[in-house]
Amino acid sequence: MSRRKARRRALSLTSLIDVIFLLLLFFMLSSTFSRFAEVELTVGAAGDGGTADAAPLFLRLAPDTLSLNGELVALDALAGAFPDVEAEAPLVVLVSMAAGVTSQRLTDLLGVLRGVPGIAPTVLGS
Repeated sequence: MSRRKARRRALSLTSLIDVIFLLLLFFMLSSTFSRFAEVELTVGAAGDGGTADAAPLFLRLAPDTLSLNGELVALDALAGAFPDVEAEAPLVVLVSMAAGVTSQRLTDLLGVLRGVPGIAPTVLGS
């Protein structure tokens, strides 16, 4: 008995490439390129000292703790911890970060500060 060798056909990759391009086109057209949220960020720089009527508040952000002028505060209760200021100039809050603070933690803090009226947060650089 002689065995016949089965000939294999070469696979065509043309249809696979077409499917990949169609998927790419679908995902590009179905995605949105708008920004969901923006966080305004003011960075302290040399020569930024101005004359303010009220002394700035010092906010220390650590990976697990948060302190406002040396007193521990929970992130949820931070909005109520600020004094009521009825001045024309916004109250300056200096934000200092400890080592190991993630960008998500800083974004959460700035999101809370954004909801407090009359606050101008300034993130101190290293």
